[in-house]
Amino acid sequence: MKHLPNALTLARLVLSILMFVALAVVGALQAPPEWAPALIWFSVAAFFIAAITDFFDGWLARRWQAASLMGAILDPIADKILVCGAILGLMAVHARDMAIAGGVILFREFAVSALREVLAPMGLKLPVTFLAKTKTTVQLVALGVLMIIWFWPVWGIPASFEQMRTIYQTASLAFDAAAALTVWTGVEYAMAARRLLRK
Repeated sequence: MKHLPNALTLARLVLSILMFVALAVVGALQAPPEWAPALIWFSVAAFFIAAITDFFDGWLARRWQAASLMGAILDPIADKILVCGAILGLMAVHARDMAIAGGVILFREFAVSALREVLAPMGLKLPVTFLAKTKTTVQLVALGVLMIIWFWPVWGIPASFEQMRTIYQTASLAFDAAAALTVWTGVEYAMAARRLLRK
């Protein structure tokens, strides 16, 4: 059972890749119309299942005292691939309203990963902060709502235009807030790296 947290992390990694591929096939590769609903259902389900594993793998690792080096390495990688895959997948299906905030998030995620790579050979580490974990949660919630709203016709649930617009605007604001929080945590990491290098 102590291998379950790492198994969940690996499952998140695989689901994230499959989710992106499904969205890319729908959007950029123009899947046949009869395939699109099934691919959309799969991509949204994969996103939510993967997002749920983000909570359970860490919780189980702490509860069972099963934290491992592999889990410590894979967990942040799986988180980044899930978030980046969802952003790029939505942009592939022409959700252009999120391009700026999505671009900011992508830049920050890759920049912090590069910063860690630079520090690692020097024996320096940037521990994950509580605010950074909060940032990931806000990103996942906002992306989940955006996915549901963007693909609303596929669900076959009636809703008025005003209701849809209000929910979409709220989700977009949450995503913009996630982008701002992402930038803030990126600045914090940069300042922490500067302090480490000075020492």
